[in-house]
Amino acid sequence: MADDKIFNVLFLCTGNSARSILAEAILAREGMGRFKAYSAGSRPAGEVNPNALALLRKLDHDVSGYRSKDWDEFARDGAPRMDFVFTVCDNAADEVCPVWPGQPVSAHWGIPDPAAATGTQSEVAAAFADSYRMLTDRISIFVNLPIASLDKLALQERLDDIGRTG
Repeated sequence: MADDKIFNVLFLCTGNSARSILAEAILAREGMGRFKAYSAGSRPAGEVNPNALALLRKLDHDVSGYRSKDWDEFARDGAPRMDFVFTVCDNAADEVCPVWPGQPVSAHWGIPDPAAATGTQSEVAAAFADSYRMLTDRISIFVNLPIASLDKLALQERLDDIGRTG
């Protein structure tokens, strides 16, 4: 993989309403122009979770382009060819994914679902903030990998290691 290549990265979750949207937003910001972020779901919720949007707005992300979408959009002819595919929820990791053109490198980076958080609004907001922090930590490690100098096996090992970070 070349140093000057822009890598397409797809984050998958079941509903594509919270975790995968957060990951897409984080990589769009942290990717330093080297990555193009996308997200999708196996059974999209049809809308982005309002708590995810509120957190992204609070952190000065432009949320105008985010929507809940089906992962089939990225398996069709004419879809961007993915270099990396990451599942960020356990349900999506266990599902049979479409065949992605180009055989992207994939890994599971599961984190707890903030959309399932209960309690006060402050407690729910804290769950979203915690998910954002975990994803930021993992994405920060990812964008700083020497991708061009790693063979596919070494890259796969590093991505799997990132998924095991707390």
